[in-house]
Amino acid sequence: MEEKELYIGVVGAGEFARFATKAFSKEPGIKVIAVMDLNKGAAKLMGDELDAMVYDTFEELLEDKNIHLIYITTPPFLHYVHSKMALQAGKHVICEKPAALKATEAEELAALALSRQLLYTVNLMQRYNPLFKKIKSIIEENILGNFLHGYFENYASDEKLNPDHWFWDESKSGGIFIEHGVHFFDLFEGWLGEGKIIGACQMLRPYQDKHIIDRVQATLLYRGGIVNFYHGFDQPEILDRQEFRLLFERGEITMYGWVPLKMKLYGLLQDGQLEKLKEILVSFSVSHHNDLSQVIQRVNGRFKEVIFKDHITIECENILGKQNLYRQMLTAMISDQLNWIRDHRHARIINDKNAVQSIRMAENATRISQKL
Repeated sequence: MEEKELYIGVVGAGEFARFATKAFSKEPGIKVIAVMDLNKGAAKLMGDELDAMVYDTFEELLEDKNIHLIYITTPPFLHYVHSKMALQAGKHVICEKPAALKATEAEELAALALSRQLLYTVNLMQRYNPLFKKIKSIIEENILGNFLHGYFENYASDEKLNPDHWFWDESKSGGIFIEHGVHFFDLFEGWLGEGKIIGACQMLRPYQDKHIIDRVQATLLYRGGIVNFYHGFDQPEILDRQEFRLLFERGEITMYGWVPLKMKLYGLLQDGQLEKLKEILVSFSVSHHNDLSQVIQRVNGRFKEVIFKDHITIECENILGKQNLYRQMLTAMISDQLNWIRDHRHARIINDKNAVQSIRMAENATRISQKL
């Protein structure tokens, strides 16, 4: 790419698109120059905020030769067709999750992008959270021993999802695993490697004559351990909350929030591991639960002796706050993708493979849950 700036056209001018494009614009070399939405008022509002051209149709947006990349924020059932049209028009594509409603469609889009040397990425931005890399380092350094079990519990709000919202219509959203679960299938795969779905179920909410699935759960087998994923959209917004946990042989890591800001590590550390954690986490608070005068301590677990130096709780929190961290993650994502457009040798944190694999996992979970 020879241009000094990457010019973006946006299809879908909802609240999140406005938030994301403002974050994109913080990255040098990025400029949103065009917007399209069937809601003319929303398109005009976003166009005015970004000083961008407003188009009436997606076809007109694609005909703008100044646009290098299309950012797609439409409902999930439109992701495949919009991504395909954009790639066929020679545009790079960043699409909001999920890639499509079917894994075969995501595979087709990835192949099309590859054949034309175009960028195709789904915004699975959880891997851009600084906590992702810190936890991955803790796992790779084997600081707490081997992985045993994990979970992600998502007690989400449905307060803004009225009964006629497209979210409840599986022909438009794909269902909860596909519309929402892809983020977390991808996140845990980044930590633990590829998993295999060994069970899934879904729960129906009785509501007049509507078919509303509001709770789903999947169980995945990873190398050495099991992870449970639960998503329920049935809470008032004030009660919306999420929790992650990874359990290891010598302790556990817990995180809080849909975009985790806070991490707590509890466990037994061997000689030199506290110093290693200082390098990984940089800033944290620590509580010691043992007598520090005892240099070496011994306990037993899993039929073997565990030798440790520290019995501790460590807490680490991002002081940016949720909204600022979210912006930071979006800016990091667009910067990463721009670096690849400028130089295809750049290894991206997320790419088309993440888009395809996450939808495969979600599709498998949905298929298994529908059999019960």
